[in-house]
Amino acid sequence: MLRVGLTGGLGSGKSTVAAYLHDLGADVIEADALGRELMQPGQPVYAAIVRAFGPDVVLPNGCLDRAKLAEMAFRGGWLDELNSLVHPPVIAAQQRWMDQIFTRNPAAVAVVESALIFEVERDARARGVEKGILADWRQRIDRIVLVTAPDEVKIARFADRLSTSATDRAAVEADGRARLAHQIPDAEKAPRADYILDNAGELAALRAQVEELWTRLKAESNSFR
Repeated sequence: MLRVGLTGGLGSGKSTVAAYLHDLGADVIEADALGRELMQPGQPVYAAIVRAFGPDVVLPNGCLDRAKLAEMAFRGGWLDELNSLVHPPVIAAQQRWMDQIFTRNPAAVAVVESALIFEVERDARARGVEKGILADWRQRIDRIVLVTAPDEVKIARFADRLSTSATDRAAVEADGRARLAHQIPDAEKAPRADYILDNAGELAALRAQVEELWTRLKAESNSFR
């Protein structure tokens, strides 16, 4: 078994890498998808967010207004508060998922795709938390794979994915820069990563890197059994 954390800033291409790894045989889960599931009405995380942020973050249909939450978090200074409510249950859900995977297949490679592996640790330590799953990712992850790309490339990809017009693109790019400013630069993450994938170029080059990585991860999963 091997527990792998796949990370990278927004627009880095980590979701593409996750898809490649899944195609090659890895079990993959996305942290953002878990977070969205836990933020649905009726979930404890949903209730905690409404208590902390107020009823204005609830849409008429009862769901959370994710755009308003993002605005409050990234531009209103509430990011730490939001993360402190969401990250612990998301990480606990990740661990339950891994346990199920390894019970079924002790030689599995379980990949958690998350943009904020290093940031969760940083923010926990900033709050004075020195021990536990939030403050030490090595307690829950055996190998870190970092996907890198120049920041301007990341912003362009983010805008390509979300903008619908030239006017809208400027706002999306500004939002992307605000989000990226809260993430640790690749240069600081790289020395702590076990594997680095360069996604500044063509997808074919990225796919070749992932195929080589998969061979190594499979070999390591066998040695961890």
